[in-house]
Amino acid sequence: MNKPGTLKDQRNRPIKKTNFRWAIVALLFFATTVNYFDRFLMGILAPWLETEIGWTELEYGYIVSSFQFAYAIGTLLAGYVIDRLGTRWGFALAVSLWSIASMLHAAARSWIGFAFARIGLGISEAGNFPASIKTVAEWFPKKERALATGLFNGGSNVGAILAPVLIPVIIASFGSWEWVFILSGFLGFFWLIFWFVFYRSPRKSRFANRVEVDYIEEGESEVETMKVSWIRLLRHRQTWAVALGKLFADPVWYFYLFWGAKFLHSKFGIDLKELALPLVSIYVIADLGGIAGGAISSALIKKGKSVNFSRKVTMLGAALLVLPVMTVPHYSSMFISVGFIALAAASHCAWTANIFTLASDLFPKRVVATVTGFGTTVSTMGGMLMAFLVGYVLNESGTKGYNVAFAVASCGYLIGISIIHLLVPGLQPLKKI
Repeated sequence: MNKPGTLKDQRNRPIKKTNFRWAIVALLFFATTVNYFDRFLMGILAPWLETEIGWTELEYGYIVSSFQFAYAIGTLLAGYVIDRLGTRWGFALAVSLWSIASMLHAAARSWIGFAFARIGLGISEAGNFPASIKTVAEWFPKKERALATGLFNGGSNVGAILAPVLIPVIIASFGSWEWVFILSGFLGFFWLIFWFVFYRSPRKSRFANRVEVDYIEEGESEVETMKVSWIRLLRHRQTWAVALGKLFADPVWYFYLFWGAKFLHSKFGIDLKELALPLVSIYVIADLGGIAGGAISSALIKKGKSVNFSRKVTMLGAALLVLPVMTVPHYSSMFISVGFIALAAASHCAWTANIFTLASDLFPKRVVATVTGFGTTVSTMGGMLMAFLVGYVLNESGTKGYNVAFAVASCGYLIGISIIHLLVPGLQPLKKI
């Protein structure tokens, strides 16, 4: 294989490397933006739909849990399907299905109707991260993967930023909340146009030259060539390091996603239009945290630090910065509360950029989507349990239940990094599956 930059053109001049892999990150970023815009709509509209539809806190917990249960099953299947169909067609199928599911919310007229719509959304949206992580593994060398992951994962925060800004505008323009879900579905179909035009694997892409392909593949070595079932992967500690690392972090993110707006509404009495500024602030800062988390570990690797040191020290720093969020319910100042939630959300995104990258650090590319899918299934089941508990506690204790919820949200990351270190102390990649 040629070293990057050594290929010559007809005039014996070095051929410059294209950088089309960053355009691929842009595609993943926009897909993740649409993905989170769709799923975040319920969290923003919940305080007002609760009045219009007439559900209780516990029934809202059932709605949230329905999404998470479906998402857990979906990720288990999505990773397997994407590894078999390939990234291009597997991702396209997922986006098509979640766009349809988003539109179906407009037909719901009870909490049960919303629960069924959320099930459809959860199963289909589950394909986003397994497909995205597999795409990053295909298009990026190991030293750039955490940064690429942090960049595309920033779409989750942009989706969360756009939701509180656009929802009041859509309702004012079209006169009903149903149009929010209908228009969100169209966004997915619009994205598909660009996906089919621009996406191919690096070796088949007409936009990436040989120098860039060699750069992407430098130092890569695939183990075995046979297909591997996700059940076979359960034998390995590396699989459980990814899964348990996500288990102790992702349920916290779901709590912010589905109860963040409700907490601010109940604690400070802000209405739908007033929600935009605090939520935008939280998710802008979270977005920066995700990019920083990916950039820090990638920079440490480029400076000669081991992958093991770079990933873990970044994740430990994120875990420590989450701790102050336990104090949020005790402040009378919305500014302080929003600030600590924003810090915790930024730390979560820094953690996520690295935990997702662990899958491509520890496993060959051909099973990355399957491993990511299994890990997300485990963590989403934890999120479903947390949704039940939060709904129950708030139903029984009122707003005092947020004291317990934020306390639990503060400590999971330290447990997660401890387990990862115990399971894979050196982040040893698998040599044989």
